[in-house]
Amino acid sequence: MINNEEITTNGSIFPLGWLDSLRVFFIEVGEISRFTLRFFKEVFIPRYEFKALVKQSYIIGYKSLPLIAITGLIIGLVLTIQARPTMAQFGAESWIPSMVSISIIREMGPVMVAVIFAGKVGSGIGAELASMKVTEQIDAMEVSGINPFKYLVVTRVMATTLMLPMLVTAADAISLVGAYVGVNLKGSISFHLFFLQVFSNLSFSDVIPAIIKTFFFGFSIGIVSCYKGYNANRGTEGVGEAANSAVVIGSLLVFIIDMIAVQLTSLIY
Repeated sequence: MINNEEITTNGSIFPLGWLDSLRVFFIEVGEISRFTLRFFKEVFIPRYEFKALVKQSYIIGYKSLPLIAITGLIIGLVLTIQARPTMAQFGAESWIPSMVSISIIREMGPVMVAVIFAGKVGSGIGAELASMKVTEQIDAMEVSGINPFKYLVVTRVMATTLMLPMLVTAADAISLVGAYVGVNLKGSISFHLFFLQVFSNLSFSDVIPAIIKTFFFGFSIGIVSCYKGYNANRGTEGVGEAANSAVVIGSLLVFIIDMIAVQLTSLIY
């Protein structure tokens, strides 16, 4: 006989809570998938909210630039300082610019910036839409004849998809400047020679896949954040849950997409 806390399946005993969590997970995946399909439907149907898109691009992109710039500078500086002792043991200090640049552009830059982006922008979108949901502002928009999904969701997802690649590109450039500073802390190399070594070992197979995957990073962060905020409930408590879930799931998706991108890149190149 099975009590309320466990269930037997094929001779194995699992906690009932574990099965409930699995069921909730698949339901959540299905709801996010349906939300994503609705986005692709709405994005191609007029009326297009260009002014709202420009406004969201300014808020999401331009206002995130200072934080992203500081992050990029620290990434380049710390990575160079940490790599120097190991490279010096093998007498390969001259390879530091090439090694650091490839590491930053292919992996460190896109992933780190995307995670910071998920924390700042994802939480903001989730909390903003959730507060609009619980205060019935979204319902009021529907009553007044405005399509809240197109105005609130489509513009934000498009903005995150377009702005994150630009922010990653800026962060990569600033990271290389930070790497140049790090190299010159215990050495001396000219600015021209440093970047000559950087670009002599970079190829399109390093740059293009790294840029392409940032579009998927931005889209996944935007769609999850909007989904969590747009479907929030339980009053003010739901606002906090929406913001927290947007950051956690958005960051997790960044790592999952990056893992898939690395596998595809290794197959292609």
